[in-house]
Amino acid sequence: MSSKILILGSGVIGLAIAVELQLRGAQVTLVGRDINGAATNAAAGMLAPGAEQIPAGSMQDLCRRSLYLYPEWTRKIEESTGENSGYWCCGILAPVFKELENSKQNTKFVETYRGTSQTLEAGKQSDDSGYWLNKEAIHQYQPGLSTEVIGGWWYPEDGQVDNRALAKALLTYSHSLGIDIKEGVIVEGIQQRQGEVIGVQTNIGTLSAEHYVLAAGAWSNQILPLPVNPRKGQMLSLRVPESITELPLNRVLFGENIYIVPRRDRRIILGATSEDVGFTPGNTPVGIQNLLQQAIRLYPELKDYPIQELWWGFRPTTPDELPILGSSPCKNLTLATGHHRNGILLAPITAKLIADSIWEEKSDPLLSDFHFSRFLERSSTNIPMLTHPANFSPNSAVADRQNIQYLEDSLLKIAGKTFQSRLMTGTGKYRSIEEMQQSVIASGCEIVTVAVRRVQTNAPGHEGLAEALDWGKIWMLPNTAGCKTAEEAVRVARLGREMAKLLGQEDNNFVKLEVIPDPKYLLPDPIGTLQAAEQLVKEGFAVLPYINADPMLAKHLEEAGCATVMPLAAPIGSGQGLQTIANIKIIIENAQVPIVVDAGIGLPSEAAQAMELGADALLINSAIALAQNSPAMAQAMKLAANSGRIAYLAGRMPIQSHAIASSPVSGRINE
Repeated sequence: MSSKILILGSGVIGLAIAVELQLRGAQVTLVGRDINGAATNAAAGMLAPGAEQIPAGSMQDLCRRSLYLYPEWTRKIEESTGENSGYWCCGILAPVFKELENSKQNTKFVETYRGTSQTLEAGKQSDDSGYWLNKEAIHQYQPGLSTEVIGGWWYPEDGQVDNRALAKALLTYSHSLGIDIKEGVIVEGIQQRQGEVIGVQTNIGTLSAEHYVLAAGAWSNQILPLPVNPRKGQMLSLRVPESITELPLNRVLFGENIYIVPRRDRRIILGATSEDVGFTPGNTPVGIQNLLQQAIRLYPELKDYPIQELWWGFRPTTPDELPILGSSPCKNLTLATGHHRNGILLAPITAKLIADSIWEEKSDPLLSDFHFSRFLERSSTNIPMLTHPANFSPNSAVADRQNIQYLEDSLLKIAGKTFQSRLMTGTGKYRSIEEMQQSVIASGCEIVTVAVRRVQTNAPGHEGLAEALDWGKIWMLPNTAGCKTAEEAVRVARLGREMAKLLGQEDNNFVKLEVIPDPKYLLPDPIGTLQAAEQLVKEGFAVLPYINADPMLAKHLEEAGCATVMPLAAPIGSGQGLQTIANIKIIIENAQVPIVVDAGIGLPSEAAQAMELGADALLINSAIALAQNSPAMAQAMKLAANSGRIAYLAGRMPIQSHAIASSPVSGRINE
């Protein structure tokens, strides 16, 4: 069996998967921006499921299974390459600076530091393979600790690996196995068609394979709209002075806000900060100062050791800080990302499980707990109209007899991002910035469109727009309004993405695509729209294209990988209401992506009608901005969108060709 597999990402996860698949007979190509600059090189290499107090459950199971694979896994790598990975089952000490409850005997300690409340005797084992050492025992076990240390946990199964040496050995192993490794490759987008990846657009051209693995760490979100964001960590290393003949530390120290990892080559690694600052590079004085203060407090001798190196890296972090592993929406794309601070630890098990899934078509039950769909689970929206009436008690006998049930709705999901509101608004045509601000608030919307060109040129009504809204609460939808060709639209979309980043939305890859060469009727160009959409999808954008209500074009755009389709109800700004109902119904019936009705709605009744058809959302600008009281109209549109959605979920009565009495004749009491 021979299969061509393309792995996106050259860190330890990507390399480990590549080696495992190649050993099983696959033909693997691996691409990465900079193998030497991968996040792997910024780690400390701790293997610490015990010391890090990973909660019981699937994550702990995953970590322990990987830890137990490490001895044999690294032995094979070292034997095959002749290079040392630095694997060392040195154990980890977790000293504590808390007061003893029973200080007289120095034998008991109430464990509150790690979230439990249990009294342990010295040397007693906890539930997670750790042993409690009292003050005397821990200072004997590791001389040189601060006098403030009154005890600590000893995790004999935990250890470390030299992450840089491991990456180097894996790279050597990969070359020896014949894996095709391409460095300096920047992935610009994934080409998809009908639920399958057909190629990867890169700075060196389009790369194709039979199967793809996304293992790009903190950069994964720039390739697919996954909830993976960078979490910066600053680190430094000290060097044991040559005047000290014996290494003072032979085990990792894991403190409350610091870890100290000794290497056999006399380096001592100190880490790490945890900063939600996007991809902001560089070390900072306050970050390094904090690490040094915490390390010296724990192990005072370090104050006299020379600093050898400073560096930083970006952890790939998901909202629940657990990895994303397994299948994706595309049948030939597998995900292996979001490992947060456990990428080195989880490399062996990730490689095994992913290879089993791809090569053996065998999915380990454990993978289900790390599937990307956990971020897309249905949840109830808080629609006020679904609450119980004020004069009705849900616990009454009437309610019990009637078995009344209340509607639940799923959240609006676009390109993996969820929104409570199904009403989007624009920012143009208002009489003032203040009126726009009030209307956005009154609408309850979470997405607003921003015409990129008008903001850049400070067009009337757009001065100060960037400062007018709270971009921490409002998601920007950059708009290519004013673009007459596909090429123009692609350029403006790129500018829009940068504009969103400047306003703090680093992971915003959304774009509302408009290609309109017709200045009189402002009807979108279907050919130019499709061309621009295909290019933008390749570049990793979540494309929301504005189109005529053309069911065939809508299907082509969906197949090209667009995040939504936005058919017009009537020409832009006309306020004519729904003039394309029949075609919008067809589009909604056949779509597998959200349908947003855009342009032409003039009244709340028309907004409700569009939602009653089954549209997922509305985009309304002119009807609000040009109303005599814009904020009031914005609130009316909000209520109409909610009302229409509820009506759609409730299901309308059948249309009859004749009258049917509301009160039935059968069962009537005859006089």
